[in-house]
Amino acid sequence: SEADIERMITLFERKLQRLPTQQELNGLVEAQIREEILYREALAMGLDRDDTIVRRRMAQKVEFMFNDLVDAAEPTDEELQLYLDENTDKFIESARTSFIHVYLNADKRGDQVTMDANQLLQALNSNQDSVDPADAGDPFMFGYEFNDHSDLQVSRMFGRDFVKSQAGLTPGSWQGPIASGYGLHLVQITERTDAWLPPLAEIRDAVLYELLAERRQQANQAFFETLRERYDVIVEQSPQQQGIAGVESKP
Repeated sequence: SEADIERMITLFERKLQRLPTQQELNGLVEAQIREEILYREALAMGLDRDDTIVRRRMAQKVEFMFNDLVDAAEPTDEELQLYLDENTDKFIESARTSFIHVYLNADKRGDQVTMDANQLLQALNSNQDSVDPADAGDPFMFGYEFNDHSDLQVSRMFGRDFVKSQAGLTPGSWQGPIASGYGLHLVQITERTDAWLPPLAEIRDAVLYELLAERRQQANQAFFETLRERYDVIVEQSPQQQGIAGVESKP
């Protein structure tokens, strides 16, 4: 059609920044004709019904078409704020901690590690101004100072138990020892920020994304349920299902 040819020319110009020659345009038209003929023959032969990838792609295309309709309705700020209020767990900012630590290698120190930690703790608290964590304890691969780290970041390096123990420490002084998978640590919290919920103005794009995703999922499910009502679905039982626990036999 004329519209098809206009589309070919537009795409060619957009890609190569020039109009196609007549020979190039003839080649594009012939390629389109070839594709259309082969496509129609594939449908006539039923190849679309036996190809899992084709079936899945066609099903996804229907969902994509419906998603465009769902996304057309832009939520108001009132709707976004209501969604934020009802789903604070999705947007809350994690507590963040800045700290330094002295590491004691349990494998290296053996049974002495706890005694060494307690003795070092007393020394650290009596002489805080001249403490160099790298020299006070044993070498540690991740370093000794961590600034503005979330609980998740700390957990990835030290483990969940370390984060739980660290939450009970008071900022300012050296405390511990607390354990990780590496050994024992003496920790000084330098700053801690509690978890907080940012205002809508700061996270509007994130809230909009989540709300549209949820609406899309709900609309897709409702759309599918409406389509399914048009069909009589019969699920036959395979002989192999007999050995599967929880599968009821049907006549």
